Amino acid sequence: MHKILPIIMCGGSGTRMWPESRESLPKQFIPLLDTLSTFQRTVLCLAAPIFERPIILTNIEYRFLVAEQLAQIGKEAEIVLEPIRRDSAAAVAVAAELALRHGPQTIVGIFAADHVVRKPETLSALCADGAQAAAEGHIVTLGIAPDHPATGYGYIQPGETLESVPSLRKVRAFVEKPVEEKAKAYLAEGYLWNSGNFLFRADVMRDELLAFQPAIAQAAARAVEASKLDLQFRVLELEALSASPKTSIDYAVMEHTKRAVVLPADIGWSDVGTWATVKDLSPQDDDGNCIIGDGVIMGAHNVLVRSPERLTAVVGVSDVIVVTTPDATLVLNAAQADKVKDLVAELNARGRKEIIDHTRVYRPWGSYQSIDMGDRHQVKRIVVRPGGRLSSQKHFHRAEHWVVVRGSAEVTINGEVKALHENESIFLPIGSVHRLANPGKIDLELIEVQTGSYLGEDDIVRFDDVYNRV
Repeated sequence: MHKILPIIMCGGSGTRMWPESRESLPKQFIPLLDTLSTFQRTVLCLAAPIFERPIILTNIEYRFLVAEQLAQIGKEAEIVLEPIRRDSAAAVAVAAELALRHGPQTIVGIFAADHVVRKPETLSALCADGAQAAAEGHIVTLGIAPDHPATGYGYIQPGETLESVPSLRKVRAFVEKPVEEKAKAYLAEGYLWNSGNFLFRADVMRDELLAFQPAIAQAAARAVEASKLDLQFRVLELEALSASPKTSIDYAVMEHTKRAVVLPADIGWSDVGTWATVKDLSPQDDDGNCIIGDGVIMGAHNVLVRSPERLTAVVGVSDVIVVTTPDATLVLNAAQADKVKDLVAELNARGRKEIIDHTRVYRPWGSYQSIDMGDRHQVKRIVVRPGGRLSSQKHFHRAEHWVVVRGSAEVTINGEVKALHENESIFLPIGSVHRLANPGKIDLELIEVQTGSYLGEDDIVRFDDVYNRV
């Protein structure tokens, strides 16, 4: 049995799943279908004996989210950080370079963190066949049998059977996302969806990239060679990676290579690409309604209500999707679920901050949530995990009042260390150098009241930070 080095691509922004998926917390880190995020589900799916310890390739902004979510499920991985986004071709090129350090014959599996596989045992069995073909020098793509004429996926035209591994077929053509009539024809002709998951030998992919996109291959090699360790993360070199053209692996290699074969994979796959897909994958009542969170539906059918934090009620309106967060509500015709990406583009053009951050913002030490804001004040709820330490910092335009509501706080202010317990408070004047830490064994929760002329998050000077953010 050929072992597979799984590399999980975890850098997407997930704009089609707004308002829950945002730049600071994209969809791969959200529990869309159960209590686990799709990233966590992917890691667990790749825990079978055929897979080696995984490498996570993610954006540098998500490094602490990745580390925390791995810890939550008790799994370990090498975490490699992209300091700039460069699309899937550069990511696969980096994956090949990382795998080459394990040896040129290393079998690499490329898996997306925001997809769902509901038959993980079947995936493991199929990957054994795929790994055999990859060891022979083929580039294997996992193809999914369509169940409807989707226009949001690329398609693969399978050809003759691969003699050495009969479960695979040679690829006659890769086809880009079609219009509906074309998609119907592809469905009738036995085309497969392109899942975007691949198996290949490290040296084979490197050589194909050098042949078809040498600039991408060379940029990836330099970025890996000049990478640096930062805490437990490996950071790719920014200038080298920036030199890589932005394009997909399909355009860069798969549409040109003669080595492509397809592995038909009945693995319960979904890219969970829209809220309509979330509804399809979730339990529904006899009227086709689905409630995730706190919701009430009356006199309606084919409705998804997703409202984790507040009551959302829908009466007498059918075929809609309603997603509620503390600062935004989406009401969407279920037949137009793919238009959310266009909506996010419009909100971005209007400068709306709701596409970037939630009211709850995650940090390596915990999180904070904005509760109220006025012209000269802001109220936050701050949660610091056990052992968490904020940076030593000061502000030029605001003072802060902290009230501990749960746990114990260690506060350092202008060099003096003070211990605070529940129902105790402290005042931090403008310009004071201060630090907050949780020395206890339970979460520290406090209410922070900021007052001043400017309350933006960029009014901060860090002097020391255990998370290397200075």
